[in-house]
Formats: sequence, C-alpha cells, structure tokens
Amino acid sequence: MKKLTGLIIAAAALAFAGTAVAGDKVRIGTEGAYPPFNEKNEKGELVGFDVDIAKALCAKMGAECTFVAQDWDGIIPALKAKKYDAIVASMSITDERKKQVDFTNPYYANFLAYMAKKGSGLKTDKAGLKGKVVGAQRATISSQYLEDNMADVVKVKLYDTQTAAYGDLKTGRLDAMLSDIYPALQWINDPANSGYEIVGERIDINDQIGIAVRKGDPLREKLNKALDGIVKDGTYEKISSKYFGRNIM
Repeated sequence: MKKLTGLIIAAAALAFAGTAVAGDKVRIGTEGAYPPFNEKNEKGELVGFDVDIAKALCAKMGAECTFVAQDWDGIIPALKAKKYDAIVASMSITDERKKQVDFTNPYYANFLAYMAKKGSGLKTDKAGLKGKVVGAQRATISSQYLEDNMADVVKVKLYDTQTAAYGDLKTGRLDAMLSDIYPALQWINDPANSGYEIVGERIDINDQIGIAVRKGDPLREKLNKALDGIVKDGTYEKISSKYFGRNIM
C-alpha cells in the first residue's frame, strides 16, 4: 500500500510539474518600469498597482508569491521559458498575444492619451500632428496605435521603457508622447512634471488588461476565481483607490 501511494504521489507530481497551483510558490513576472503600475522603489523592491493586485490574488489563492523583474520586450518569451508562472504587468489582451499565451479575465480597462508641453496648442488629429515627432514605449498598444494610424503623418520614435520616453519629452526631442492614460496622469501630476499636460481627447480602443499565463495552465482559472473574490470582498477597490482615487475596473 505504501508503494502504491508513493506511485500515485509521484504520478501526481509529474502531472503538475511546471504548473502553478494553489498552495504552490507562484512566480509573478512584471516589468518594474511602468509607474504607478509596476516600478522599483528606493530599496529596489517591486511595487505598484500590479504588484499589489498580484499579492492580493496570491493571498486569495493561498499561494506564496515571488516577483521577477523582466524587460518588456522579453516578458512573454520568459514566461514561455518558465522563468515565472504569470505576467501581471498591465498587459493588453490582443489576438496576437493570445496565440502565445492564455489570459485571465480583464482586471482593468485602459485608454490612450497624448501628452505635450503646456501651452503647446497641439491638436491631436492628423492635421495637427503632421510633421511632429511622437514617442511611445516599444511593443505596447500605444506604439501599435501610432504605427497603425499615424505613421503616415508623424515621425514615430519608440523606446524600451516608458521612463526613457518621458525623458525625451522633457528634453524636447519629442513634440508629444502617446501613453496609457493612468501612468500619463500619474506622471503629469508629479510637481516635477508640472509643465506638461494631457492634450486632446482620450482614445478609447477597447483595451482590456489581463494576466498572462502559459497555454493550458490551470493557474488561469484559479486566478480568475481569485480575481472575482477580491472584487467581491472590496480588496480590488481598496487597491485601485490607493493609486487612482477610484475603481478603474
């Protein structure tokens, strides 16, 4: 009987090898360069809305979370290579990405917005942006939007990080920058960036943000159940209000 039990346990262990389940140590990948969603504090610790949401989900699942910082361009390949089990990094759910990974239900909705120097008078239609240099972070919905819709009239300049794009906006190398609206609002509300503002109307591109896991990983449904749980018990709204003053789901 002991031998049979051992065989059953061994078989179960093999069946779940490489797959995160409740009670396991779940490794969370995030960028760490996209405030206020994910960034590193002065101690080098990963913090932000995404990190707090991930911690709440792990607590709800009864799983122990560890976090891994990963450059954005390699964030999906590293998931597939099992460097971590899930990506919680404000990733847009797209048909192209769904070919490589599975997504949970959305945990917030995003809009795009242009930023420019205060008083620029910049118009954000094609006529107003014609000939301008407009930046965005590489491999994001913002960069895709610019390349798909504005590349015929503007010079698109792409950056490895959001922070690098902000830097060029401040030095005048960019006439405008396109970004997800929540990090844009957080950035311009910093007194150090008081000379900049949102210009034009926000752009609704039906951008839903989800958590990515490897194809077929049952962790997806566990995360969905946990997400429902933190919404119902008020944890989600508490975290959202901490960063944005309201519920952004």
